[in-house]
Amino acid sequence: MTNRPIILGIVGDSAAGKTTLTKGIAQVLGEDDVTVICTDDYHRYDRKQRAEMGISALHPDCNYLDIIQQHLSLLRTGQPILKPIYNHSTGEFDPPEYINPSKFVIVEGLLGYSTRGARDCYDVRVYLAPPESLRTQWKVKRDTRKRGYTEEQVLEQLRKRESDSEEFIRPQRKWSDIVVSFYPPDEADNGNDLLLNVRLVLRPNIPHPDFCKIINPSTSHLSSAIRIELDRDMGKPVDVLEIDGHATSEQVKELERMLCNEIPYLGKFCSLEGNQDLGTVVGTTGETLQSYPLALTQLLITYHMLKAANIYQADEPVTVPSPS
Repeated sequence: MTNRPIILGIVGDSAAGKTTLTKGIAQVLGEDDVTVICTDDYHRYDRKQRAEMGISALHPDCNYLDIIQQHLSLLRTGQPILKPIYNHSTGEFDPPEYINPSKFVIVEGLLGYSTRGARDCYDVRVYLAPPESLRTQWKVKRDTRKRGYTEEQVLEQLRKRESDSEEFIRPQRKWSDIVVSFYPPDEADNGNDLLLNVRLVLRPNIPHPDFCKIINPSTSHLSSAIRIELDRDMGKPVDVLEIDGHATSEQVKELERMLCNEIPYLGKFCSLEGNQDLGTVVGTTGETLQSYPLALTQLLITYHMLKAANIYQADEPVTVPSPS
């Protein structure tokens, strides 16, 4: 592997699914080889102070963006950091933590792409953009079960934060290499997280696998559940990969095989027979279930992280350009 960490950014609004995606990728890569950083830890004010000041955690002025950028620069060169810790349960700050980066670093949070200096530190940049109706469901479920809020309080918080989401969070989409949007199919029960499809916007900032080779409607059985097409996102041409929640294990294995064969290192993390650890989620009653759209999303992002590591190992450093 490269002598410096490979850094993945996962940015999105509150309850967009960042932590779920992060945990899955860390499990695929091996948790001992992954350092996870949450940019919520860099809040400037605690919960009580934010309420008194009338400022939301989504606002840049409520976060130490300069320290995030500084710490990313240190991590990129393999140096340790002393990271602050924001406690979501208490709304206060805990003592800082000494972090020595592993082979892979995943940085997830609200404002990870807010500065040019921070953006230049990532090898792969992902933005999560679920439909707002679905994100609202996820936020209500999370904040009422884990953070002690009532449903009314969560909905009021969303209403107050909407202007900050529109001004500061959503514009970061344009800096991403991959936009991930999980969404319910028209006929699905919106309350079932496991019935979700995924739409992956693949920007040409980094080289993606040539999905057109195997996803051909006239020759491949994959096209009934997995499709690739050309589109535009924020005015720029992109490829769009769509994976339906009803994709079969055989279809998933075929796409998985393509990715594993393209990068030898990936074979360590996925199986040509299908890796049952990919896409696992915990259901509402505590059972472990598998989502194929999530599995393939995790695998595609892992592919890009390992490809970046392979490039640097070959002493061919590549600077990922920022979109103009």
